[in-house]
Amino acid sequence: MAASVPDPEVPVLTIEDLGVLRDIVVEGGRVTVTITPTYSGCPAMDAIRDDVVLALRSDGFDDVVVRLVLAPAWTTDWMTDAGKQKLVDYGIAPPTGRAVHPGSATGGPIRLALSVRCPRCGSLDTRELARFGSTSCKALYECRACLEPFDHFKVH
Repeated sequence: MAASVPDPEVPVLTIEDLGVLRDIVVEGGRVTVTITPTYSGCPAMDAIRDDVVLALRSDGFDDVVVRLVLAPAWTTDWMTDAGKQKLVDYGIAPPTGRAVHPGSATGGPIRLALSVRCPRCGSLDTRELARFGSTSCKALYECRACLEPFDHFKVH
C-alpha cells in the first residue's frame, strides 16, 4: 500500500518511515493521499507521487489523488525511530537533535543539533566536510576514528 512506497533517494526508507506520508483517506472509490516534501522543491516528490499512484492502483484503487501539502513544513521530528535505525544500518547518520517550534525571532524553526555519531564505528569524533551530501537533505561527514566518509541526514 502507499505507506510501503520507498523513498527514491534513500530506498531503505519508506515514505512512512521518512514522515512525508501525512494522511490517507478512502471515500467511496477514491483514495486521497497527502504528502509533504522534506523541503520545498524536493525533486523526489514527483517520483513519490507516481509510486504512490502505482502502488494503490496495483491494490485495486483506480481513482487516486495525491495532494502535496507544504504547511506545516516537514521536519526530521516526523521520522520514525524505525526509519532512523534503518538509516544507521544503511550507513547514513540519522538526524540528531530536533527542530523546535514555534519559530525563532526570524519566523523559522530553531534547529538544535547534537553531535553526529559515525554510523560505521559509533565514534562521536566526526566533522562536517560539506554542507550538502548526496542529496540536499544530507551533509557529508568524515569520521576521524575510522576515517570513513558518511552522509548525515540534517535536522530540518
